[in-house]
Amino acid sequence: MQDQAPMEESARRAAAGDEAALDRLLTEIRPEVVRRCARFLPCREDAEEAAQDVLLQVARHITAFQGRSRFGTWLYTVVANCCRQKYRELKRRAVEQPAAIEPAHVVDPRTTSVIAGSRVDLLEALDRLEREHPHLVAPLVYRDICQLEYAEAAERAGIPLGTLKSRLHEARKHVRPWLSAS
Repeated sequence: MQDQAPMEESARRAAAGDEAALDRLLTEIRPEVVRRCARFLPCREDAEEAAQDVLLQVARHITAFQGRSRFGTWLYTVVANCCRQKYRELKRRAVEQPAAIEPAHVVDPRTTSVIAGSRVDLLEALDRLEREHPHLVAPLVYRDICQLEYAEAAERAGIPLGTLKSRLHEARKHVRPWLSAS
């Protein structure tokens, strides 16, 4: 998203109820949403499904965008939440309906993407953190995954800057061993 001014204006207008602006916005952000979802979900089809969920959430909840932060920041929060939800849904589905793996479809660990593996590990760690320490998830997602500045992450999480830094430190302390154990 090179020039964000038109997107910000479209988001502001869409939030005010302009349907044409919402249509333009959804068309404009779709490629970036798919790319952002692919950062979380290693399977392209899952990322595209999550992207559709994101676009639907944006369309349904654009009036919640108040313009206090950049639209891209608000959007990344929606992306992170939808991807985490999609991951939980995929995990639940896998437990409920375990698929038989045919020998031709067994994954060769020598050719499996390290990046894809690390994304799954991160989603697992976030899922575990949410179960064990739910108050630590938002600081970690906003700062380390969405890569927001500390002040902006604190604002999005609705907590003071010092609290964000403290929770972020604690979240990293919990997540680090889970990721290195993988």
